[in-house]
This record gives sequence, structure tokens and C-alpha cells, in this order.
Amino acid sequence: MVALDISAGGLKGNLPWVEKYRPQTLDDLVSHKEIIRTINKLINDNQLPHLLFYGPPGTGKTSTILAAAKQIYTEKQYKSLVLELNASDDRGIGIVREEIAAFAQNKVLHVDPNSKVTFKLIILDEADAMTKDAQNALRRVIEKYTDNVRFCIICNYLSKIIPALQSRCTRFRFAPLSRDQVMPRLQHVIDAEGVNVTESGKQALFDLSCGDMRRVLNVLQSTALAFDTVDDNNVYACVGQPQPKDIKKTLQTLMSGTFDSAYESLNAIRLNQGIALTDVIENLLDHVMALNLDEAIMCPLIDEMSKIQARMAQGCSEKLQLLCLISAFTLLRKEAFADVKND
Repeated sequence: MVALDISAGGLKGNLPWVEKYRPQTLDDLVSHKEIIRTINKLINDNQLPHLLFYGPPGTGKTSTILAAAKQIYTEKQYKSLVLELNASDDRGIGIVREEIAAFAQNKVLHVDPNSKVTFKLIILDEADAMTKDAQNALRRVIEKYTDNVRFCIICNYLSKIIPALQSRCTRFRFAPLSRDQVMPRLQHVIDAEGVNVTESGKQALFDLSCGDMRRVLNVLQSTALAFDTVDDNNVYACVGQPQPKDIKKTLQTLMSGTFDSAYESLNAIRLNQGIALTDVIENLLDHVMALNLDEAIMCPLIDEMSKIQARMAQGCSEKLQLLCLISAFTLLRKEAFADVKND
């Protein structure tokens, strides 16, 4: 038998890097060591409960349970004893009553004498997209077939899971990844793919990710395909986000320039670089928070920025909201000047 090459040019050569470098074992995971240690102990003691993983996207929830499943089951067992469902697609009450219930009610018949496994595993990804009726039906299935099956419910927003389901599971929160957790894995992928990445490029990848490992690898792959070198300029250009130097220049113009000069500067970014105003506002917020301004001036400004972003999300005119943003900063300067004059 000829062995298949699963290196960069082999079987996995055309996979997205997110899947190509997905951790295969619990030891390969780079974050949430306490959670990994707890799950390892539960598996070794054959005391695995129903699980509920929640947290932002790209923090390792799905990778953790898939790696755990591969540790619990052999390759042959995995195909017959593990059911993976994406609840954003199969989210109605019908899928719970039919497919999930049918899988859960059948016991494990052929138990490996060398294995302690006596239960099946059902993985429900993106369960916060399930309807309330489906979640209530699932609650009954979990109660009825606990002897046969264990559930792992994965979601981004815990508040969208009904309390009855939460109380039946052991909850684990997956926080956004830190720089110390992201960078070693990022460097591993860079070395494996032979990508030319600068230090500024790595920092830009991390800054844009907000702790999302999936986003880090997706942006890295996109930039590597589009440019010979992955640096900060190319990373920001690839994702269509304004560069920090442009945001700083914009803030200086808003704080010290005239109304017309501020409009010309922001409108040029919007039209020439194709940057969305909502992205400009999000990036401006961090710089505004760093300003040494009085709370009486800062709070109305942030409130106005939030209203502009909300109106943008509802589809309001971008040009009009751009003028609103400039007006908010203009009024801020007038109030600040009036306070100085009164003092």
C-alpha cells in the first residue's frame, strides 16, 4: 500500500490553513490549559458529563471537542459513535425529534474490551441558532438518553441557550486568545508554509484578530496569496481596514482642523481607499479613549459615535453620518474651548 503524503503538497495541500493546521489532539491546543486539563481528567476517569462550550468565535471550542472525541474513540468508533451537527443549519424541532433522538436512543452494542467507552457523543455546533422549541425538545432528549449518549453544546452567546439546557451541562468559557497564545501557533504555520512575514505583519495580524485564531490564519493565508511579503501595509490592504497611521491622521484633523478639511480627509479615505465608515469609527474609538479629555466632554462624544454606528448598521447614508461624526468633534472642540475660556 502506498502511503499518502499529507504534507503541504499532498492530501492537505489545497485545504484552508484553518483546517490544515487544526489541532488533532488535546495536547496540540495552545490555549485554555485549565479547560484542557479538566477535560483530560474527565476522560481518563470515564466521568465525562454533558458539556457546554461558549465564547467568541475562533477561540478553540470546536477544535477542543473534536480533539477530545479523537482521544476517546478509535478511528473506527468515531465514524459510528460520534454525530456532528451544525445547529445553524439543522436548528428546528424536527431534527431533535428525528435525527438526534434516533441516534441517542440506540445503545453502544459492540464495546471494545480494551476501551472504557460505553456512550456515544453528539456535538451541536452553533447551538445558539436553535429555536426555543428545539432547545426545549433537546432538554428532554438529554434527560432520557444520558445512559447512552453525551452532548457537547457549542455556542457564541450563552444568553441564547435556555436555562434548562445550561443546568444540565458543565459549562466552560473560552476567552479570546492572548498574544502569547496566538504567536507560537502563528509562527508554526508561517514556518510550515514558508511565508515571508515581517514583525509588523505579525502584529497587524494579531491586532485585527481580536483574539480569534481562525481570523489570524485566514488573513495570513489571504495576504500570503495576494502579496510576496506579509507586512502591516499588505495585511490592512488585504482586509480593507484603515491603517493605524491613517486613523491617527484623521483624529488629528478632527481635533485641530477645520470642518472642511476634516470632511475632505475622511471622504478621501472612504472613496479612494474603499474603507467603510463603520470601520473608521471602530478604530477611532480606541484613540479617542486614549485622549486626556474631561468626562463631561468625552461621554457625549462616545454616545454620539455609538448612535452613528447604530444608524450605519440600519443602512443610513454614509455621507450624512460622516458629516455627523465631524459635527460631533466640532462641537466637542467648541465645548472644550468654552471651558478653557471660562476657567
